[in-house]
Amino acid sequence: MVENNRTYIRKKIVVVFFLCAFVLVGLFGRLFYLMVWRTDYYSQLATQLHERERSIKAARGRIIDRNGTVIADNRTVCTVSVIHNQIEDPEAIIKLLTEELGLTEEYVRKRVEKYSSIERIKSNVDKEIGDRIREADLAGVKVDEDYKRYYPYDDLASKVLGFTGSDNQGIIGLEVIYEEYLAGKSGTILTVTDARGVEVDEAGESRIEPIDGSDLHISMDMNIQSYATQLAYQAMETKEAESVSIIVMNPQNGEILAMVNTPEFDLNHPYELPVEEPAEGGEAASGEENGESATADVAELTGEELQNALNKMWRNGCINDTYEPGSTFKVITAAAGLESGAVSKSSSFYCPGYVMVEDRRIRCHKTTGHGSEDFVHATMNSCNPAFVTVGLSVGRDAFYDYFKQFGLLTKTGVDLPGEAGTIMHKKENIEAVELATMSFGQSFQISPIQLVTTISSIVNGGNRVTPHFGVEVTDKDGNLVETLQYPVTTGIVSEETSATMREILEMVVSEGGGKNAAIEGVAIGGKTATSETLPRGRGVYIASFVGFAPADNPQVIAIAIINHPKGQYYGGVIAAPIVRQLFENILPYLGIMDYNEE
Repeated sequence: MVENNRTYIRKKIVVVFFLCAFVLVGLFGRLFYLMVWRTDYYSQLATQLHERERSIKAARGRIIDRNGTVIADNRTVCTVSVIHNQIEDPEAIIKLLTEELGLTEEYVRKRVEKYSSIERIKSNVDKEIGDRIREADLAGVKVDEDYKRYYPYDDLASKVLGFTGSDNQGIIGLEVIYEEYLAGKSGTILTVTDARGVEVDEAGESRIEPIDGSDLHISMDMNIQSYATQLAYQAMETKEAESVSIIVMNPQNGEILAMVNTPEFDLNHPYELPVEEPAEGGEAASGEENGESATADVAELTGEELQNALNKMWRNGCINDTYEPGSTFKVITAAAGLESGAVSKSSSFYCPGYVMVEDRRIRCHKTTGHGSEDFVHATMNSCNPAFVTVGLSVGRDAFYDYFKQFGLLTKTGVDLPGEAGTIMHKKENIEAVELATMSFGQSFQISPIQLVTTISSIVNGGNRVTPHFGVEVTDKDGNLVETLQYPVTTGIVSEETSATMREILEMVVSEGGGKNAAIEGVAIGGKTATSETLPRGRGVYIASFVGFAPADNPQVIAIAIINHPKGQYYGGVIAAPIVRQLFENILPYLGIMDYNEE
């Protein structure tokens, strides 16, 4: 019995021995695997554990106009940060940063004393200030150079170019649409620290260099943009208007030469509201970032009020807003009438000063009437009864189909954010009165860019182009990265209809209501409009004129819209002269002449 117990115990000892041996072999095997085969992996992990990472901003690509003028550039600035574990004299740091960065002591102290791997104090610091902070050589303070967007022309084309935020990403305008080309790729600074988080001097720094963004070349001509802006501000002042919009475009390819929306805003200070902006009391709004105090006008607005005011200031009326176009839309009604065969140049009309549609009396702007007139003179006279007759003759279904054919029910595809679509009746809701008012540009709304694009397709031979600014993208050395392409839809109207419309619209300027846009020696085509805003009866109007030159082979088209002018408000009186002055200045500059005079 005793012998059996001894045998059992010996067997158990052997089993335990072999189990222990097996475990030890496994442990040694695992240790050998980790130390030999996985050395690189764990060395990398150990290095990462003791590495501190700081971002290096990439230089954002520039925006360059058609003449090579840089209109959005970069300035070297600095980002100031502190590393808690490396700070030796916190009070000296707090004093230095408070004085140099113009921040409150409370703000700086909170960040200096915060226990974190790295704490950013302020970005977009002028390089001169950053250099002074670096020269102070205080342990725990890091000054890294990066880039800040800079706009050399301040407010010129502000609502087209847009601006960037503190992270250098596009916020509005071309800056956000072409972000993928302009942004570049940030780099990294890596430093090695010991167990306490203090940098190891012997290890030095390693860098992953940033990749600069590409340059965007656009069709805008800053000389034309500047002059158009000057005209817009003059009109605002003399007519005490709420705002003025001007678009200048090549109707053959859709390249936009200028787009003005006054009042503009300062691109280098995009969060500062104009002095005249009314303040609606409330809690003080915080500064833009980094503890900076807000400007006086901004500080009086609450968060929501501030954002609404900024959105209004940034809004691009040419793209984001719609309006009743009024008589400029008669260009489109005329084209539909000619295409459908409902009217010809010789069609006759009689205008007694009004037209009855069902029980609705729709008056002409000339209350005594135009009497007998053909279609050409009806267009020259901008006669509402004649165009009501044309619209009713085309009919609801066909008229709606022409809206589609001309592209009015889809967006233009312009390369700017927030394009507004056409506000239009549903087809089944269009009765005789709606069709009548639509025929002369009321009871629906379109955007200015939609109107000028559609009229371009009618006068350029029938090709609907895509309005755009972007032309090509190059790298920082000027090498071509990409040529930007935009769709074109052909056959919007026939060549015959297009030629007829050019002829009629030239007579509108040379002999009709658009005579204030006439230029001696150059054939100009165009159409005026004066539309009363809703609700009617308040005496608030929008005056506009759209013109193109040369009339028989349009190379440039422009629209001027004056919103809510005081006093004289007729488009032919106050808007047509703007386009005339614009053309007088830019047609010689562009080398455009009347081909009939060659």
